[in-house]
Amino acid sequence: MAKLNFVLILAVLVSALAVVSTNHRARRLISEFERQQERMRALEVEWGQLQLEQSTWAAHARIAQIARDKLGMHAPRPQQIVNIRE
Repeated sequence: MAKLNFVLILAVLVSALAVVSTNHRARRLISEFERQQERMRALEVEWGQLQLEQSTWAAHARIAQIARDKLGMHAPRPQQIVNIRE
């Protein structure tokens, strides 16, 4: 009888330790998940900002201004335009 009690007490202790270990691991995983969710939100904000910046840098008016100011480009005069037809 004492041997059976010892085995049962040992089984209860092992089971209790397993529950504690599982709960601890679950809490760690939830914490990591929340950190990754926050990182994902920050990356989404950064992605939106980068898309906005790209659209600003690629705006037609900005490119035309840089072509005029920095590269000295201009629209051709009508007599410089040649139409090619097949």
